[in-house]
Amino acid sequence: MDYESISAEDFGAGLKGIGLNLLVRDVGREVSFLETVFGMKAFQPTADFAIMQYGNQVFQLHSDGTYHSNPLLGLVPESPPRGGGIEIRLYDSDPEAACAVAENAGGTILQKPTDKPHGLREAYILCENGYAWVASRPL
Repeated sequence: MDYESISAEDFGAGLKGIGLNLLVRDVGREVSFLETVFGMKAFQPTADFAIMQYGNQVFQLHSDGTYHSNPLLGLVPESPPRGGGIEIRLYDSDPEAACAVAENAGGTILQKPTDKPHGLREAYILCENGYAWVASRPL
């Protein structure tokens, strides 16, 4: 798919497998955070929407306003953490590199890079929308 120019209808029809859609207060700020901390790429970013690419994976960001008739909007808390209980694991991200820029990009380091018994070195970084991004690399 050409994410730079694909229409919303063709993008939606082309999605397969499992999808991730994050509801955020400010799409531009979240795009900036994800690009700065994890080297992601944004496609067609607007105030309401962005297609995000991490490696060969894609997911979507939507602003609260785009969910005006969505049944989930009433469940979204007014104050963070919005994503309490979910870990978004980024297995191809260097925990040290992510932590080095996270706080200046608006993130909060919940756990510094740590070697885990399951064979990964991980760091937990909370974005301002309350989602836990876990930068991970094999030991």
